[in-house]
Amino acid sequence: MTTPPFDPPSEADIATVSAQLGRPARNVLGIAARCVCGAPTVVATAPRLDDGTPFPTLYYLSHPAATAAMSDLEATQVMPVLQDLLATDETVRDAYRLAHETYLADREGIAVVPEIEGISAGGMPVRVKCLHALAAHSLAAGPGVNPIGDLALAQGDWSPLVCQCVDYNKDRASAGQ
Repeated sequence: MTTPPFDPPSEADIATVSAQLGRPARNVLGIAARCVCGAPTVVATAPRLDDGTPFPTLYYLSHPAATAAMSDLEATQVMPVLQDLLATDETVRDAYRLAHETYLADREGIAVVPEIEGISAGGMPVRVKCLHALAAHSLAAGPGVNPIGDLALAQGDWSPLVCQCVDYNKDRASAGQ
């Protein structure tokens, strides 16, 4: 089996991801997308955790500003609008199904886990369930692969082209975190 293209994590990457998540990072196989400053934005996580638990979310959004932007977007009730788009636009629906298949192929390129066979992330291929997972897939795979993830990134108040790492870390420090 082949591994999707992503950078293997360094010790500094694991430390950064752990700080981003507020807990120890686990089973990180690689960094699938980075901020323009080089900090991890999306981690690739093993399809089966060390404790044996199946883990379908290969691409996991770790960057705090990106995660906050997707949470804010979900709070605006944009998900039903995106779900309606999926139901009414055949081009988007077909591209979303292909994104699902690409996601599965990437994960199965690492390991086949029978318990999660056919399950990708974010509600693919028929629902819009988690913008965090869909945005992570878009960032990892690049523009044009996941149409719903691309739309979420375009509508959110975070951009992968603008570093917010320093601002986020300053905000956390001033809040005593």
